[in-house]
Amino acid sequence: MSPPPARVSGSHSGLRLYNTLGRELQEFRPLDPGSVGVYTCGPTVYNYAHIGNLRTYVFEDLLVRTLRYLGYRVRQVMNVTDVGHLTGDADEGEDKMLKSAREQGRTVWEVAEHYSRAFFADLDALNIERPTVVCRATEHIDAMIDLIRRIEAAGYTYFADGNLYFDISMLPDYGKLAGQNLEDLKAGARVEVDPNKRSPLDFVLWFTRSKFEHQAMLWDSPWGRGYPGWHIECSAMAMKYLGEQIDIHCGGIDHIPVHHTNEIAQSEAATGKPWVRYWLHAEFLVMDKARMAKSAGNFLTLAALQEQGFSPQDYRYFCLGAHYRSPLQFSFEALGAAKSARKNLVEGIARLMDDAQAEAASATGAAAALSSFRENLAADLNVPRALADLWGLLRAEGGSAQDRLAGALEMDRVLGLGLDRVEPVREAPLGPELEALIAERTEARKRKDFARADAIRAELARRGVTLEDTPGGVRWRREKG
Repeated sequence: MSPPPARVSGSHSGLRLYNTLGRELQEFRPLDPGSVGVYTCGPTVYNYAHIGNLRTYVFEDLLVRTLRYLGYRVRQVMNVTDVGHLTGDADEGEDKMLKSAREQGRTVWEVAEHYSRAFFADLDALNIERPTVVCRATEHIDAMIDLIRRIEAAGYTYFADGNLYFDISMLPDYGKLAGQNLEDLKAGARVEVDPNKRSPLDFVLWFTRSKFEHQAMLWDSPWGRGYPGWHIECSAMAMKYLGEQIDIHCGGIDHIPVHHTNEIAQSEAATGKPWVRYWLHAEFLVMDKARMAKSAGNFLTLAALQEQGFSPQDYRYFCLGAHYRSPLQFSFEALGAAKSARKNLVEGIARLMDDAQAEAASATGAAAALSSFRENLAADLNVPRALADLWGLLRAEGGSAQDRLAGALEMDRVLGLGLDRVEPVREAPLGPELEALIAERTEARKRKDFARADAIRAELARRGVTLEDTPGGVRWRREKG
């Protein structure tokens, strides 16, 4: 599936990424040449991650793997939201953690621990590399308070009825990530739900007057005992571990209009500097023509796929089939096709391992495929084409099996399909009689007695053994019937 069209800005050499801020392809130039800081929005741990969420994490894993493959040192930071996220992104609705705890008869701390463990188990099953830093919101309240105090000192806040709000009217370019100006955003804003807000787009930095009784997670602050707004946690933790300016920030496209827009506002208000250089967003996983979402009740977990006989790697392979900026239509039929393709890929790698073990080293056969692979990754992570490069290498005729295998495993450093764990094909011995026939055929070919060689091949085929002549010698396999 091809990505949507995009304008190209800057040089055509090296890594190019589609920057949501500006809506164009741009040459990637990190703040510190050779090093990249990446912040990825992590889970809100009140329920299991659904496979739509996991598509975004697979994309972010491919990004980090690509950056490392291209030679960058990468520091990836991911938050875990275990406090302060309401069911509506714009300070609306009920606290997701409290709601889940009440429904399950657990404490909010027990809910957070249970779903955090489940989330990282899913990442491990999908062969997603762990971030350099995983930071929990509840462990960084002091950093959030310090950042809010900076925003307040800069004059961007107001206090009303117990809560501290960010005043978006102070930022004329508020909404630049979503590609909308402030007046258009105000005109399109939903009906006011919080009478204390000067604008419906203003957002809470710190709650001291909760909308709900019996709030379990509370901390002391300069504004009273309470808890942070959702948006502040990402800014505070990103700055703590990556500095006041960072290279790349990722997430799903649903975060663009509110969460990421508010992150930019509060971060740039505090520092007076541009915050993130490149914003990358993954498109939705779509099921039955609708976005997969917990709130809609139309979501599947990784465990549900496994119960249907699919492995996590089948789902990862399925995700590789579409560019991260293209919606991905989910169906069990499509996942079944991905499962079959991955099975064929694994079997092809296993056969290539057999060939590589049987042959002597010879000239390179992977250089062209690896060059194309690198170019496709550098073109805004065109992973579907990079996957096609792997298949092309696997199906190539001639060249060294050893070199082609090495090339395939190098590609899998990015694709993450676990091909280095594939076992070579190990057939049971044929037995003396059939082995003697294969040896006789080899001698017949040397004598150019092709009629006898063909007759032996036909006899072996009748007895369920298929022969294949390769540069490394004759191979055989038993046909399953």
